[in-house]
Amino acid sequence: MFALPPIGNGTPLPDRLADTGGGSQLIIAVAPRTDATTGMLTWWDRRGGRWVMAGSAPARFGAQGLVEGSERRQGTDTTPTGLYDLPYAFGIKAAPSGTAMPYRRVNRNSWWCEDNHSRAYNRWVEPLPADCRAAESEHLADYGTQYARALVIGFNYEKPVRGRGAGIFLHVNGRAATAGCVSAPADAVRRILAWVEPRQRPHLAIGTTSGPTAITRY
Repeated sequence: MFALPPIGNGTPLPDRLADTGGGSQLIIAVAPRTDATTGMLTWWDRRGGRWVMAGSAPARFGAQGLVEGSERRQGTDTTPTGLYDLPYAFGIKAAPSGTAMPYRRVNRNSWWCEDNHSRAYNRWVEPLPADCRAAESEHLADYGTQYARALVIGFNYEKPVRGRGAGIFLHVNGRAATAGCVSAPADAVRRILAWVEPRQRPHLAIGTTSGPTAITRY
């Protein structure tokens, strides 16, 4: 575990970022360096013109560390750095009490298409369409631990670039590092889902403490 040192008179971390997405809720995932697989997750509210931390938890990243989002390639087990929106939440379990984010329940027909040749690339599909190969996609119900509850991270989502990557989520910890997602303990994900409010235009920033992928660049 590590902590970012404050700047000046305890400047909140969101105030050190180049951009927070323009909303009043922000989740920040920080790793100590690009080859790290663990770090810190914090989430913040904008209240009365100030950022106030609402919670924190240890975080996990890709098995091959982190990489600038615009340079990421699919299948590299790297977590993309950058600032992203949060389109919706999903899970095998029911949404936590108080969840305001749109929430989709996983069933046996739920897939995330990751086939670069499919029209449904980087999208939830039910059932799997004919042009999306199962071997190139995730059957969401098979990940009972990780996808018990999750948030879709808007990486490569609005206008998907083929080969850049698909299925990047904030989800519950599995046994070890992720395949490119950000993960956190189950209770932390539950608390985030009960906290996050679409009307506040929440975003997620992912980065490192310094260097070209420093969190302060995003």
